[in-house]
Amino acid sequence: MGTWAIGPYGNDCAQDWVEDLQESKDLYFIEETLGNVLASEGAQELEAPFGEEGIAAAETLARLEGKGAPADEDTSEVDEWVTAVRPKYKHRADLVEKAGRVLDLVLSDASELRQLWEEAEEYADWRASVEGIKARLAS
Repeated sequence: MGTWAIGPYGNDCAQDWVEDLQESKDLYFIEETLGNVLASEGAQELEAPFGEEGIAAAETLARLEGKGAPADEDTSEVDEWVTAVRPKYKHRADLVEKAGRVLDLVLSDASELRQLWEEAEEYADWRASVEGIKARLAS
């Protein structure tokens, strides 16, 4: 894993996702990402890159909802995007529900990302971070 932090944007895959997000001016990219992750529901394994992108999409949605985690060095580009998109954003309960399902899938036994994190000392912190995104979205 090209990972330097437990947060949703603290890995290479998520940062690549954020670069692609910058080209989007609406929720399409978030919706597409969540859909791609959910397309693997019932599959034998959710590959780690899809899990990392799903977490990034869920946290970005939480930020749009005004429920994001505190900003850090990995969130600046996302926060700029959120600032630009928020004025035309309308709450989407369907996307919030999809994001919750994505996070459940990332934490499931079928998740390669979860399996990789289980091998790391920071597993409990990473899991708490993912569960935190879900809790903030649901609040």
